[in-house]
Amino acid sequence: MSSFAPIPEPHVMSTYGRVPIMLTHGRGCRVWDVEGREYLDALAGIAVNTLGHAHPRFVRALQDQVGQLIHISNYHHHPYTEPLAAALCERSGLARVFFCSSGLEANEAALKLARKFGHAKGIARPQIVVYERAFHGRSIATLSATGNPKVQAGFEPLVEGFIRVPINDLDALRRATDGNPNVVAVFFEAIQGEGGVHPLDADYIAGVRALCDERDWLLMIDEVQCGMGRTGKWFAHQWAGIQPDVMPLAKGLGSGVPVGAVVAGPRAAELFQPGNHGTTFGGNPLAMRAGLETIRIIEDEALLANAAAQGTHLLTQLWAELHGLAGVREVRGKGLMIGIELDRPCGDLVLRCARAGLLISVTAERVIRLVPPLILSRAEADEIVAKLVPQVRAFLDETSA
Repeated sequence: MSSFAPIPEPHVMSTYGRVPIMLTHGRGCRVWDVEGREYLDALAGIAVNTLGHAHPRFVRALQDQVGQLIHISNYHHHPYTEPLAAALCERSGLARVFFCSSGLEANEAALKLARKFGHAKGIARPQIVVYERAFHGRSIATLSATGNPKVQAGFEPLVEGFIRVPINDLDALRRATDGNPNVVAVFFEAIQGEGGVHPLDADYIAGVRALCDERDWLLMIDEVQCGMGRTGKWFAHQWAGIQPDVMPLAKGLGSGVPVGAVVAGPRAAELFQPGNHGTTFGGNPLAMRAGLETIRIIEDEALLANAAAQGTHLLTQLWAELHGLAGVREVRGKGLMIGIELDRPCGDLVLRCARAGLLISVTAERVIRLVPPLILSRAEADEIVAKLVPQVRAFLDETSA
């Protein structure tokens, strides 16, 4: 196989623009390809590999569980569903959990909860406020809630019932909803991930919470990408000091094992009853064990504090190196969820950085996204800067007008 040559996949649908490397194994924050090349992983499977790769304690737990039960029907109980649900409720202050297998499923369930909430109030055509640049998934309903016309194109007609507003503008939210009796919920990401790593202001989140209380709406916060300790708190909205009514989770919850969840507070916790919703794979023993072990390791290894500390250091160093550089618009983020916005499309940086031994992604065409594992060390944070900054500088020099 030639170095970084295209890897043919003639039987796989062409849904991904893959980087031409074939990864075989990893340890900690590093992965290796079939040619033995080593990469520092600053992508973590897109904010999934919370504990990095091959964490010894996590591996032992999964090996043990595979030897017992991988999957059973939701007709039956097993030992890990309630403990994981209790752990999520304890850390969020919410009441009940529905388990599924992905962020898309979790967001879809949240949308169904909002409609169920509206119908219970006698609203025949419930409407949900969503946001510009949002990304909630690729099913028809979550695609309709997503704020990206390019992602939506070719899949119309979209589902009705959504009102779209800009982030961090409470007046715009009021104007868009004043006098509308059909609004039942407001739905946003605490930090927009696919939309370009845009954090919502803490004051804005608190203001939306107050408006939802005032108007009897559900506040639904998508923590699929920014939750599970990524920002230095269990959930990114906790920096605003509030609680949502509905909180979808996924990605980092299972450290690589597919796990999704919808955590609901008292106003939404009893809306689903038997027959209203379900899933085949959600809540299976392997996934629940993975989620429970992830939470225990995060706490035992103080990874919330580490995410906050290393994220602050990484953001500070990147700002020092890139602020004021022609072509760099902004360096932003929270904890280990960082975006570097350029003034031009920069998808080429993904391969450039891979050649330099660093895995990143580019989202919203112009934003370099860094979401490394929560176990990232100070030395590895410095290594990200050392590998990334020269690539950004060279790219900007070569693409300047």
